[in-house]
Amino acid sequence: MSHGNAGPAGGAMATLRKGDHVPEVARLQQLLKDRGFQVAVDGEFGLKTKQAVQAFQSQDVDPHGEPLIVDGIAGPLTWWSLTHAKSSIVPASAVDYALMPQVESGGSQNGRRALGVAIDEMKAGAGEIGGNNRGPYVVKYLNGLAPEGSSWCAAFVSWCFAQDPTGIPFRYTVGARDLLSQLKKRGWAREPGAGYQPEPGDIVIWWRVRADGWQGHTGLVHQVRDGRLYTVEGNRLPQVRGFSYVLSRIDKRLGYGHVPD
Repeated sequence: MSHGNAGPAGGAMATLRKGDHVPEVARLQQLLKDRGFQVAVDGEFGLKTKQAVQAFQSQDVDPHGEPLIVDGIAGPLTWWSLTHAKSSIVPASAVDYALMPQVESGGSQNGRRALGVAIDEMKAGAGEIGGNNRGPYVVKYLNGLAPEGSSWCAAFVSWCFAQDPTGIPFRYTVGARDLLSQLKKRGWAREPGAGYQPEPGDIVIWWRVRADGWQGHTGLVHQVRDGRLYTVEGNRLPQVRGFSYVLSRIDKRLGYGHVPD
């Protein structure tokens, strides 16, 4: 049976979760498949469908440009995001992401140079072209380490640091958790909740789906202002974009990385 909201006859899609077997499940599966997620359209909300929903939620946003909650439940916000193109959503912000933060706001030279590269890519309209996780920008960021169609958030961060004439200060990677592991080994990681104030050009890393899993997401810190964290990220939306979060309410953080000079 279905849960939550009324079905299509009531003007809204039903809230669906693992174990449901109703006609709306097939539509959900088809929408996920259309977005490039590997799921059978069989009308059965099983484990693979839940995992596909979680994967979708981990890289999409709601009508206000805020990241979706990754819970594997297809509720109203998830349905909205599945039926609206990500590229039509422009998150509102109190800062101009196209401008580098003032020097007084901190950040290492390495981090600020990477942030400057990210800002230039954002201004150039960099992002997906021709489908989910596809196009020349994505291929450029993946750098031959993963096939086109792969998640590219960590590849984007790596590419930004790799544009420094002195070279990338860590091993180029397409994995957010691998990036965090490298930062920890170098003593450059900062634990969430440890009182660390992130600075421009720092790396922020989140877990996706499960805290003890293998999936993650990452981006670059633009600045912290008035209790909010501002970032520049790839693979949250099709284009490289800026995002803002209430600093005290950010969940799923695995930590920050501060690459020194």
